[in-house]
Amino acid sequence: MRQRLLASLRGVPKSPCAPCVPRFSHRPSILLQHGTPLQLRAYAQKPKHLQSDAEKYGDFSNSNARPAAELNENITQEEKDDFARRLREDKGKQIRSPWHREGSDKPPVARQRSAGAMTKGKLLTTPSRMLKMILPLTTSDTNTDRKDLEPLALLVHPQQPISYLERLIQAELPTLKDKEGRERQPNVYFRAEDSMQRDGESEKAEKTPVSSDSESLNDQEGEQDFDRVDEIRIDGKTQKTGKLNSQDRKTPEQADELRGGPGKGGVESYSGQGQEAPVDKQAERKFVRWSSSTEIGDFIRDAARGQEFAIEIEGAPEEIRVGVPSFNERTYYLRMRLRKTAKKLSEMAEIKKLCDDLAQKAAKNVARAGFAGIVAWWVVVYYLTFQTELGWDVMEPVTYLVGLSTLIGGYVWFLYHNREVSYRSAMNFTVSRRQQKLYQHHDFDLRKWEVLIEDGNALRKEIKAIANEYDVEWDELQEEKDEKVAKALKKDRQRKKDDKKDKDKDDEDEPATDGDVKEK
Repeated sequence: MRQRLLASLRGVPKSPCAPCVPRFSHRPSILLQHGTPLQLRAYAQKPKHLQSDAEKYGDFSNSNARPAAELNENITQEEKDDFARRLREDKGKQIRSPWHREGSDKPPVARQRSAGAMTKGKLLTTPSRMLKMILPLTTSDTNTDRKDLEPLALLVHPQQPISYLERLIQAELPTLKDKEGRERQPNVYFRAEDSMQRDGESEKAEKTPVSSDSESLNDQEGEQDFDRVDEIRIDGKTQKTGKLNSQDRKTPEQADELRGGPGKGGVESYSGQGQEAPVDKQAERKFVRWSSSTEIGDFIRDAARGQEFAIEIEGAPEEIRVGVPSFNERTYYLRMRLRKTAKKLSEMAEIKKLCDDLAQKAAKNVARAGFAGIVAWWVVVYYLTFQTELGWDVMEPVTYLVGLSTLIGGYVWFLYHNREVSYRSAMNFTVSRRQQKLYQHHDFDLRKWEVLIEDGNALRKEIKAIANEYDVEWDELQEEKDEKVAKALKKDRQRKKDDKKDKDKDDEDEPATDGDVKEK
C-alpha cells in the first residue's frame, strides 16, 4: 500500500518554483483511509518586488489596464485614422440606406410636439392690392406627434366671391368619405362676428370698457396706463403686446351718448380697428355664417368691426381664426406709395408754380400790349381824320379795310389752331405757349408731373374707398404733407370733372341720327 501511494505522488506535476524540502521534515500531515500520515506539499510564491509590470498591470495594449500616471490625452495618428475610417463607413451607410441614421431606433411618437406650431391665420395686404391669406390647414393624420404645419398662402382679390376662396381651400384638403363610402370634398364655411348680436338679448348688455373717472387729458399728461395694455392670444396663451391704450378714452356718460342703443351703430363697434381693437375678455362673441356668393371685400368690411373671423372646415377638430387687418394695415402700402408720390410732387410743385406765375404774367403783358395797340390805332385814326388834310373821305375806307383784315386774320388764326373764338381761349393759348418755353428752360418734365398727379389721385381714390368700407375718416393731409400737393391734386380732379360735364353737355346737344331714332 505504501508503495502505491508513493507512486501516485510521483505522478503529480511539480512546480518549478517549489524548493527542495527534506523528505522527513516537520509538516502537517493528513490521515489517509488506512490511517497512514501523509505530508502536504508547500508551494512557494514569488516576492512582489520581483514581479514584472506585465504581470502586475496586465497587457499594456489595453489603456484601461494602465495606471493613471502613464496615461495621456494625446491622440495618435492611428486613432485619428481609425476614427476617419469609421466616419466614412457611417456616411456611406446613410447614403446607401437613409433609414440607418441617428435616432432611427426611437419611435416617432417619442418626440415632443413643437410649441411653435401655427394655430391662427393671418390676413395681410400686398403692394399689388391683393389680399394674402395665410392659413394653418390641418390634415387627416391621426399621429399625435404633430410637427410645425407649413401654412398655406393664398392670394385673393377683394372683388372675388367667397366661393372662389372656398374652392382654393378645398383643393388643399384631403377628401372625406360619406356614409355610403363615396369620397367628397369637405365643406368650408366662413363666419364673422354679428354686428347686431346684442339686439335679441334679453339680459342687460355689458358695459363698454371705458375709464371709470372723468379726468381730462391735461390732468393725465405724463402718465402711462401700464395696467391696461392690449392683450392678444398667441398659440393658446394670452400675451401682452406692450401697446398702451389711448389716453383719450371716453367717460361712461360720453360713451353712452356716442354708442346709442342696440342696433343704432356704435362708435366703438364701427371703429375699423380690426385686430388692433382692445380685447374684451368678458364679452361673448357671436358669429354668423356668410353666403359664398358674397364678395371678399364686403365680407372683410363687416368682419373688420370685430377682431377676427372664423373659417370652419368640415372634419377639422377646431375652426381656424383669422385676424382682420385694421384700416391702417389694409392701406399701409397705398399710403406709403401716396407719401412717395406726394414727396416727388412737392419737389416739382415749386418749379411749376414759378413757371406758371411767369407764364400768367407774360400773358397779361400780351393782353395789355394788345389793348395799347388798339388805343394807339384809335389815336392815329383820329389824328389823320381831323388834324390832317386826308379827312374822313380817305380814312373811312382805310379803317374799314384794316378792321376787316384784322377780323379775317383773327378768324383764320383761331381756325388754324382749332380753338374757340373767345378771349379766354386766346389767353389759355398764350399761357400754354409761354409755359412750354419756361418748362424747357427750367428742365421741368411736364409728362412726369401729369403721371404723378394721376397716380396720386388714383391712390387717394382707392384709400377713400377703403375708408368708406371701414367707416372711418381719413385725413389726406397727413399723407400728402404739403398743401400745395393737395391743391394740385384737387385742381386736376376739378378739371377732369369740368371736362366730363362739358362732354356730357355736348352729347346732349348733338342731334339724334336716324340710327339712334330707330334704336329708340
